[in-house]
Amino acid sequence: MTEVEVKIRVTDLKAVREKLLALGAVVSRERHAEVNALFDFAGGELRSRRQALRVREAGKRATLTFKGEPRKSRSFKVREEFETQVRDPKALRKILKALGLKERFTYAKRRTVLRKGRLTIALDETAVGDFIELEGERHEITRLARSLGFKRADFITGSYVDLIARAAEKGGPA
Repeated sequence: MTEVEVKIRVTDLKAVREKLLALGAVVSRERHAEVNALFDFAGGELRSRRQALRVREAGKRATLTFKGEPRKSRSFKVREEFETQVRDPKALRKILKALGLKERFTYAKRRTVLRKGRLTIALDETAVGDFIELEGERHEITRLARSLGFKRADFITGSYVDLIARAAEKGGPA
C-alpha cells in the first residue's frame, strides 16, 4: 500500500476536533495512549535507507509496520507501507531480537482517530506539541486542510521521530 500523509501543528486540538465533527468527520477510535518503538539493525541499515520498522502498542492492540523510503514530494509524505496486527507483542520483540534488530527509539503519544470519507484523521498529542495527521488522497488532504483553515505551507512531512529529535537538539522536550 502507498501511504500519503501530512502532519499539521495545531494549538487547539479540541477546536480542531469540533470543526472536524461539524464538517462530517466521525470518530472511529476515541482518545487512547500509544507507545511506538522503532527497530533497526546494529549498523542502522534501515535508518540509512530512510526506512522504518515500528511496533505500535495501544492497549491490548499491537501493530507491526514497515515503512519504505519516502518518495519525492514537496508537500506530502509518500511511502510504501505494510502493516499487520500482532497478537503477542512480547513474542514479536523476541523474534525481532533473534533477527538482529534492536529497539532504537521509543515515543509515546495520545491519539484520537476520525474518518471523513476515505480520509483518516488522527489528532495526536505528543511531547513536542499537538498535531493533526491527514492520510489519504492528496486532493482530499488538501481540501480538508483548507476547510480547517490550513495551507500547504502548514504541511509537515517529517515523522514524529524527526520532530522529537529536532526538539531535543534545540533543548526542548524529547
